[in-house]
Amino acid sequence: MKRWLLVAGAVVCVGVYALSQTSDELVNKNIEAKGGLGKIKAVKTLRISGRAEQPDGPPLAVVIEHTRPDEIRQDITVAGMTMVQAYDGKAGWMIQPFAGRKDPQLMGEDDLRDLTVDADIDGPLVDFKAKGNTVEYMGHDMVDGDDALRLKVTLKNGDVLYYDLDPDTYLEIRREAQEFIRGSIKETVMEYGSYKAVDGVMYPFSLAVWPKTDPTQELTVTVDKVEVNVPLADSVFAVPASLKH
Repeated sequence: MKRWLLVAGAVVCVGVYALSQTSDELVNKNIEAKGGLGKIKAVKTLRISGRAEQPDGPPLAVVIEHTRPDEIRQDITVAGMTMVQAYDGKAGWMIQPFAGRKDPQLMGEDDLRDLTVDADIDGPLVDFKAKGNTVEYMGHDMVDGDDALRLKVTLKNGDVLYYDLDPDTYLEIRREAQEFIRGSIKETVMEYGSYKAVDGVMYPFSLAVWPKTDPTQELTVTVDKVEVNVPLADSVFAVPASLKH
């Protein structure tokens, strides 16, 4: 009996080790597929410009700007009004003219949650251990009838991201996010496509995002331009002076 327990324990250890190795291998293949760690790290700033279509409503102009280490700004413009969400690495702020608020406001922790994840210019898979994230290989999955390789990424804050990778290219084709906010779960799905290389790094030029509970609310984004290492002033991301005490 003891011998069988030892053998069973050894098999379990080997299985866990193999699974760990597989997740590390898939992360490395994903990074290489995007252009390699060197080229990814060479991107110091990033500007993504495009158009978003929503089920009910006019098209939106979208501009997303990043700078290292983890600053981000998103501008969404429609009918001459621009909504802003920004994070300077410490605090987040927003302007919501569609809600009748034209003055900047500080963002609360719940509102800031999505933005801090998106602020990571490299994404949660690059240097995931140093960031306090864990990655598990969950096996095969199906995305729109096609085979995919599924990774579970548990972020340092406890939120969970499921990435489906194309088994041929190892690029992301879908992400499912689970955010745990004050006892409730917010789930969103994002799909990626039309990858193109910019300065040696692969970026998706088409995206779709929707609440997992209501796919009819899908927002589709067509990227027109990706600009790498463009000059971006600190003031683009900084909390406005009117909000500082």
